[in-house]
Amino acid sequence: MTNTVNNGGDIYDRRESEARSYCRGFPTTFTAARGSELTDESGRRYIDFLAGCSSLNYGHNDPDMKAALIEHIAGDGLAHGLDLHTDAKAAFLRAFETHILKPRGMDHRLMFTGPTGTNAIEAAMKLARKSTGRSNIVAFTNGFHGVSMGALAATGNGYHRGGAGTDLGGGITRLPFDGYMDGFDSADLLEQMLTDNSSGLDAPAAIMLETVQGEGGLNAASPEWVARIARLAREHGALLIIDDIQAGCGRTGGFFSFEGMGFTPDIITMAKSVSGFGLPLALVLVRPEHDVMGPAEHNGTFRGNNHAFVTARIAIEKFWADDSFQRSVEARAKVVEDGLQKLAAMIPGARLKGRGMMRGVDVGSGQLAGDICGQAFENGLIIETSGPEDEVVKILAPLTTPDTVLRKGIDILLDAARTTIDGNQIAAE
Repeated sequence: MTNTVNNGGDIYDRRESEARSYCRGFPTTFTAARGSELTDESGRRYIDFLAGCSSLNYGHNDPDMKAALIEHIAGDGLAHGLDLHTDAKAAFLRAFETHILKPRGMDHRLMFTGPTGTNAIEAAMKLARKSTGRSNIVAFTNGFHGVSMGALAATGNGYHRGGAGTDLGGGITRLPFDGYMDGFDSADLLEQMLTDNSSGLDAPAAIMLETVQGEGGLNAASPEWVARIARLAREHGALLIIDDIQAGCGRTGGFFSFEGMGFTPDIITMAKSVSGFGLPLALVLVRPEHDVMGPAEHNGTFRGNNHAFVTARIAIEKFWADDSFQRSVEARAKVVEDGLQKLAAMIPGARLKGRGMMRGVDVGSGQLAGDICGQAFENGLIIETSGPEDEVVKILAPLTTPDTVLRKGIDILLDAARTTIDGNQIAAE
């Protein structure tokens, strides 16, 4: 693909770090966004099946959130307040308590960290270690928890780990995730190791996992496996940390990805779509008995984004005051599943992965997945890959995507797959 001519000329190549990534697959300059669509500087519109890597679960520029934010700014409401008490923070906390915590019988406190998911993971790991007096944390193959040093130690991806340039021992024991090996139950292995004093597994402070591994290839753990891991954590004095940074805020069905599995985690990390508007906001939900950090023991200058508090409150009140939104997401998830089954049927050995509106197809090759996504972009669809070899074509459409737009995007994807497959067959001949 060639770069679209843009007002910046070659400024991106000349001045932006080589660490840039998403823009390499979508070489145009975007100027506007609304709902489930992006517009570039030439006026071309694209359907967005990336949604800020699940940071825009409610779409771009939701009108109610936008209006509330504009009113807040116009009234000289606080933008930055460290962790001072503010009206925006209080309103968000009340909404979260009323519509998220109380209906689920949760007594968790909210710890506002630096505004990234990886910072929430760092805080969660520190809380678990301080609360239990232990240092070891059990993490899982293909998990992705961030790229700051502590979170990176718990991340499985070799490419990202290599970016650290140093040893990442970091007090982590890594075990196989559910389904990592056919016919092998890793919960059995964990139970055996926890009960065997000669296993070499130091008593863990926490067991940390994603119920659906976003960057790891949309590996979805069974509810039974996750519930068993939760029971093992409880029986052996370890805290259970659920990383809901990508899988939460409705992406996999309920507000939390673990709903209906029969347990409540000790610690939950959230970021991405918490603000509802794409504004930076991360938090850690922690049960009161494990809320052991002293004042500023984990801090950050930007640990209280008041603009994000404003939009996050609207998101909760608008979408989570009852179960109507969740039901609509379930219906859209069926549309996505049906479309991806058609994609999988085109490619020998391909298989559906994920859960809810966090779905994709493992096409068996990073090259093929990348070519399909590249062709989809040429046809007007923003969609990305995931997995250890980028072999999964991954849909993360906004949860509010109208059915007509959702179906049009899936049709573009299917057409892109046909074009790519036909092109590969011609080249092979």
